[in-house]
Amino acid sequence: MKIPSLSALCLLTACFAQAENWPNWRGPHQDGSSPEKNLPAKFSRTEGVKWAADVPAISASVPVVWGDKVFLTAPIHDKQQLVGLCYDAKTGKELWRRVVSEGGLQWDNKSNLASPSPVTDGERVVFLFADAVAASYDFAGNLQWKRDFKETHGAFATQWTYGSSPALDGGKLYIQVLQRNEPFVFQGFDKGTPGKDMSSYILALNPATGEDLWKHIRPTHSQVESLESFSTPVFCDHGGKRVMLISGGDTLSLHDAATGAEYARIATWNPLGEGYNKFYRLVPSPVVGEGVALVCAPKKSPVFALSMDAKGQDVPPLWTSDSKVVSSDVSTPAYYEGSFYVLDSDRRTLSRVEPKTGKVLWSGDTGSKSKFESSPTVADGKIYAVNFWGEVYVAKAGGDSLDMLAVNAMGDGSKPNGDAASCRSSVVVANGHLFIRTQDKLFCIGQ
Repeated sequence: MKIPSLSALCLLTACFAQAENWPNWRGPHQDGSSPEKNLPAKFSRTEGVKWAADVPAISASVPVVWGDKVFLTAPIHDKQQLVGLCYDAKTGKELWRRVVSEGGLQWDNKSNLASPSPVTDGERVVFLFADAVAASYDFAGNLQWKRDFKETHGAFATQWTYGSSPALDGGKLYIQVLQRNEPFVFQGFDKGTPGKDMSSYILALNPATGEDLWKHIRPTHSQVESLESFSTPVFCDHGGKRVMLISGGDTLSLHDAATGAEYARIATWNPLGEGYNKFYRLVPSPVVGEGVALVCAPKKSPVFALSMDAKGQDVPPLWTSDSKVVSSDVSTPAYYEGSFYVLDSDRRTLSRVEPKTGKVLWSGDTGSKSKFESSPTVADGKIYAVNFWGEVYVAKAGGDSLDMLAVNAMGDGSKPNGDAASCRSSVVVANGHLFIRTQDKLFCIGQ
């Protein structure tokens, strides 16, 4: 038997060390970043493509990647089905698809019911859809369990289509439902379930069985649409414990991940009293870096920072941005190598911010003619962001000013303007490749 040389073993070890999964919608560190290297800045629908797979239809959900498997959610319009899909990460071949739910696929013209991203822990993949139906499968596509949360907890009561993604952490499956506190009708569709408790909550389940472990009620003073959030729980280690961060209801709260117990909450950006008239949903998830949690208030409002050492209610923010410079209505910021990167959908600007002080290290115009509602992904010193048209903007991370490296047209040539055909799926980085979802394709980019 031929024994590999030391140099060959070192190269092999380096390759394995570089390989990284992307198990949930914000990646391995839940901050939009990846340690992957040697990623391209320039590519197209025909250049630098390892493979391109047809997808049944567009949705805002991102692919999640574990080893040689890629998982995705999608609607199938002609059959009125919501499906979970599995692709071969090496070839793009569809390995299996499973129908999780059937019936209506769209409640408004902005999105569809396949908006939540799947999540995996290497043993299972969980698909959740906006109609409150979830299912877990093993990697061979065998059903482990399936639940319709409408039966036990009621339909999700959000005006726009529910989009929070499930999260797997510490041996628990988490589902966040920040919703209106009473049933209502929007654009002809019933939201919520009469007779059910309509409180906002975080639900922890046993991922192996789908059974409830606990349900934490999360009250706020918010009213009407301000109760709604489309963010996803974020987890991190701090102070010797596992922390869960929840954004929505006009605030950011810190929780013990094991029990759901809340121990800190930032002062609201929408206080009761005179002038309380902003009834806006919240979209971005929180992001953590250097012991600081960042939360974005909606509709051209500031970005707020909270120390991860905070305790108690109505904690003053560590710092607050100038909303005319740093703001995000939809896109979740990223953290990478000591900086926050905040993408402003409306102004189409990108800003680099110092976590502990809020100092804006630089802010610049991307030059995009279309809005961004995807979230930035940062890896290999590059920032990737996808606009509505499926154009991937690539900028250099770090530095003293915004340095645009490339604009790559990956869409189907149409120019949607915020409807359900618009690209909202963020770029995923895994195993040395970029995974990019557009209107009609899932691309795997890289050598």
